[in-house]
Amino acid sequence: MQDMVRIAAINYLNTIPFLYGLEARMAPGEICMQFCTPSVSAALLREGKADVGIMPVGALSDLKHPSIVSDFCIGATGPVASVLVVSGRPIAEVDEILLDVDSRTSVLLTQYLCREKWHIAPRLKPFDFSREALDPSRCYLLIGDKALRHGGEFRHVYDLASEWIALKHLPFVFACWTASRPLEPSFIESFNQALEYGIRHIPEAVEKYDHQFPREYAYRYLRDNISFTLDSEKRAGLSEFRRVALEKLTPRECVC
Repeated sequence: MQDMVRIAAINYLNTIPFLYGLEARMAPGEICMQFCTPSVSAALLREGKADVGIMPVGALSDLKHPSIVSDFCIGATGPVASVLVVSGRPIAEVDEILLDVDSRTSVLLTQYLCREKWHIAPRLKPFDFSREALDPSRCYLLIGDKALRHGGEFRHVYDLASEWIALKHLPFVFACWTASRPLEPSFIESFNQALEYGIRHIPEAVEKYDHQFPREYAYRYLRDNISFTLDSEKRAGLSEFRRVALEKLTPRECVC
């Protein structure tokens, strides 16, 4: 019999369909959810404090034996809207980017685009968004709800999923459901059925959770910007990103 499974669940708007499905379809006592940021989710899996979680793909190499256990993910086949580089100046003139380090994937993607698409070499500095207000004249990497709330405050906005797709002609996967230990096949089956249920009930998820966005805005974002199915095209995009992140970026460059 499967022990209670500890789940690292990211507390962003883009995960609420998953949360809705897990809460609606998993049996009481079958799972225990811990709500956190993507970087904390990765740490919990790495340290063995969670059994399965939404793992930023840039951190998959942190696990000795990462196992992607679901055909669902946080991905994009067009503009994602919630992973942005925003700036008061055109990107070609930027000499410093202040980083939201909640997700290593987005940091690595920013570094890769700086080198391979924008052809710039700015200073990359972590930024604590809880301590300092945004300055619309500066340049930031924003992810998740911060990007949705503040992206429109800047003159120049670069959607990182769109930038990747234009460069690689592949969709992008930001995070996928990953296990840190073997799980029973029966659990994985019911887990995936719960995730699918949530994706089929996005309007209900939007109504249920307090996400601080207008309901119609939240629904359109989840319907139009997030692509939840980890299909063969997204797996190809995931593999390509992991390849170029490992080959093109040295450890010295990685501000994570």
